[in-house]
Amino acid sequence: MNILVSGSLAFDRIMDFPGKFSDHILPDKVHVLNVCFMINELKENFGGTAGNIAYALSQLGESPTIVATAGRDFDSYKEWFGKNNISTDNIKIIDDELTAGAYITTDQSDNQITAFNPGAMKFGASYDFETTAHNNTIAIVSPGNLDDMYNFSNIYKQKKIDYIFDPGQSLPAWSKEKLIEMIDGSKIFICNDYELQMTQEKTSMTIDDIMEKTETLVQTKSEHGSVVILKEHGQTKNIDIPAARVDSVKDPTGAGDAYRAGLIKGFFLSDNDIVHAAKMGAVTAAYCVEVYGPQNFSFNTESFNKRFEEAFGEKAF
Repeated sequence: MNILVSGSLAFDRIMDFPGKFSDHILPDKVHVLNVCFMINELKENFGGTAGNIAYALSQLGESPTIVATAGRDFDSYKEWFGKNNISTDNIKIIDDELTAGAYITTDQSDNQITAFNPGAMKFGASYDFETTAHNNTIAIVSPGNLDDMYNFSNIYKQKKIDYIFDPGQSLPAWSKEKLIEMIDGSKIFICNDYELQMTQEKTSMTIDDIMEKTETLVQTKSEHGSVVILKEHGQTKNIDIPAARVDSVKDPTGAGDAYRAGLIKGFFLSDNDIVHAAKMGAVTAAYCVEVYGPQNFSFNTESFNKRFEEAFGEKAF
């Protein structure tokens, strides 16, 4: 099985501020804002949509191909991928840029101030699609370089490669026409409930309209599970997938990406059974939220099967 994962690679640098932003920002002086927050600690996590999905797929026994860009500071991330048997052969290094980075400061009230440097993500990735066979390949187009997202979705359609379209946080950047074009022809269109509403508002499409463009719509709903929407005999059918039980919720960062990895694995494993695939997504996401950071969970086939059976009364593999 060949899995192409395009999207972002980024360092998430999370800082803990031991106070409240509101105690240091004067509302009547925000037009001349000049503040400095002394933090307790800084934690660096490997992240980005492509990185997170690829990592979760590696835990599921897959060796995905990452199609993305990184900067001159990528060495530690590259080493991490190597430890997890993830190839970096198709990651394009931009020597004049840093790898994309999110700088997140969180206060005691869980308010956040975030600065994001796209860095190398400003540049398009490179991949030789000519050698890619369509009959044993699935691709996911996740948030990253906008030109790549648009171009790759068109290439997959031309080459008849099944692809999952996952616009995520890139949604505000798209015109109505381009967003519809990328949904059109996708095997699966996946988004959370907020993103689905934004898509409908941007495109003026109903759910039925969207289902005319894609084979399957998967709507994730955080702790409330997910919904698989498909067409049977010309009618739209909704199938609710409950969330898998978690021991404790530590950090939701990357859970959506973990879900997508489980979905991809399950889709191939079960001969395109999207419901089984969504259940695998739910269980993979459960592992992710139990740890801090999007790439710090781990499991094996035995533990995954056990948790899957507890949640759904059947085996995953």
